[in-house]
Amino acid sequence: MISENAAARFAPDALRQKLADGPLTKRIPTFPWADPKDRHVVGYDEYVRTGGYKGLEKALTMPRADVVELVKASTLRGRGGAGFPTGLKWTFLPKLELDEDGNEVEGEPRYLAINADESEPGTFKDRLLMDFDPHLMLEGIAICCYACKLEKAYIFIRGEYHHQAHVVEQAIAEAYEQGIFGPKGLMGGASNAGGKPFAVDCYLHRGAGAYICGEETGLLEALEGKRGWPRIKPPFPAIKGLFDRPTIINNVETLAHLPTIVEHGSAWFCDQGVESTVGGPPSFGTKLMGVSGHVERPGVFECELGIPLRTLVEQYCGGMRGGKKFKGAIAGGVSMGVLSADQYEAELDFDIGRKYNVLGLGTACPTVFDEDTDMVAVARNIARFFKHESCGQCTPCREGSGWLYQLMLRIEAGDARTKDLDLALEIGTSMGSMPGTTICGLADGNNWALRTIMNKYRDEFEARVRRTYVPVNVTVGSKG
Repeated sequence: MISENAAARFAPDALRQKLADGPLTKRIPTFPWADPKDRHVVGYDEYVRTGGYKGLEKALTMPRADVVELVKASTLRGRGGAGFPTGLKWTFLPKLELDEDGNEVEGEPRYLAINADESEPGTFKDRLLMDFDPHLMLEGIAICCYACKLEKAYIFIRGEYHHQAHVVEQAIAEAYEQGIFGPKGLMGGASNAGGKPFAVDCYLHRGAGAYICGEETGLLEALEGKRGWPRIKPPFPAIKGLFDRPTIINNVETLAHLPTIVEHGSAWFCDQGVESTVGGPPSFGTKLMGVSGHVERPGVFECELGIPLRTLVEQYCGGMRGGKKFKGAIAGGVSMGVLSADQYEAELDFDIGRKYNVLGLGTACPTVFDEDTDMVAVARNIARFFKHESCGQCTPCREGSGWLYQLMLRIEAGDARTKDLDLALEIGTSMGSMPGTTICGLADGNNWALRTIMNKYRDEFEARVRRTYVPVNVTVGSKG
């Protein structure tokens, strides 16, 4: 059972008091303390009236390097899936050249690419921000561009997000009308700490609905009008990214955290979330967690990182649907693998991978399964998805995903033997990117998803296959 301390700390009433400023959902009514029926698109005027663009105003009074150091001190980790420290990522950009007087030399443009693709199955948390509070993302974009001196920003939005694309386009138009973006400079040409305005242009680019474009270099290829194939690294995007220029790639939710971090400081941000329990970077701040599956109240909730899965399900989602028992959950997008019934207390932080034998926290959008779920069918459906979405560039992924899907079909139909279970695990384990056999992590996501389901629900798979008998004839001595 969950500890009393954790239950008290992560109870909705406790979080409501602590998260009174609502870092991400301040303007978006969200359960359990507000009614989602009251949601509406927050335009520029309402956004400013409720404290919007205060973070950008403050950032412009600071030297760029100080903004970067502030984000580094907050240990804000990327909310797109990998969880890499954002401020540290920004420091990978090449240093700007200086003239004899110590002023920055104007060179070729540098870019910001915003990952709004959100194609990981079970993930819909960025959609909430783009649906109802797009200016929060735009303010974060402006702060990042100023801090890293990036002249142009491209929002790469998922092809299926038709409504969200229109909402974001309208917000961008408002931002230009109000002088947030445009040739005069940020905030209508307000002088920054360097003594002169800094102009940023922001564009929306609609994808074609390919899962692989959520991978950062596949996203860059698509932005350039090419087929969304991941690139071999190095060089990394911070050195050679969009149009062969230095590029930072950040997720929508990551950028949405920047305004409050700049406004309130890193100590305020670090007061939320949890320290690492395995010696890695901490899991500070709040996180949008989109819960789907067999719960009474699915939806997106803003929680502190480290919240136990049981608390999220039972106190925020109203418990398991129909009062059924919890059987398992995919913690953060299907590629992260599954948490079994005995891992219901798992803490949803960036250390989850090492502690519960999954790939990682991912997008922190759990898909919950009840006791009646057929985990063999779940595995088969995941295998089908990865087979369809593999770009085909790497042989282990292209061929391995196809073989895994065929094996899952065979197992589900009852036509497989026990040796096929071992074969599926062998294929999955040998096709991932860890040994350096594939360019991106799609193969890893495929094998972690299938491997964790097969290992943690082995009895269900064994019940669907026929026993493999290998007859052995032993002859002792010579035949007389």
